[in-house]
Amino acid sequence: MKELLHKEEVFKLVGLCMEVHRGLGKGHDEVIYKDALVVELQRSQIPFARERKYEVAYKDVILPHHYFADFVVWDKILFEAKAVEQLTDAHVKQLLNYLAASKLELGLLVNFGHESLEWKRVVLSRPKPTALPKDFSL
Repeated sequence: MKELLHKEEVFKLVGLCMEVHRGLGKGHDEVIYKDALVVELQRSQIPFARERKYEVAYKDVILPHHYFADFVVWDKILFEAKAVEQLTDAHVKQLLNYLAASKLELGLLVNFGHESLEWKRVVLSRPKPTALPKDFSL
């Protein structure tokens, strides 16, 4: 069985999110949960960036609109917080777009708006480059 990507780090983040959810409960705006998560990340001395901007290129042109990821933690996990009734495919799609723009592999989608904390690991798998056969020519 393949080991989960950044297993220990995700475990730690989910624990911090549970602490925030336990302390605030459901019903707050998304930004309140993000503010509380900043407190927990700082207290745990976990390196993070909030509202990291990612540009999107098209045919070598940087487009005028860009993505803002809620958090990037340890420079390897893209974290998106929600405060909704339930997570949807649209939330997962948003996170996949952010992962593609960031060049990161793992995203954590967390919903603080549910009765109990809801979360999903989202992995953007990139195809592995394949070697051409030795007798291959263009």
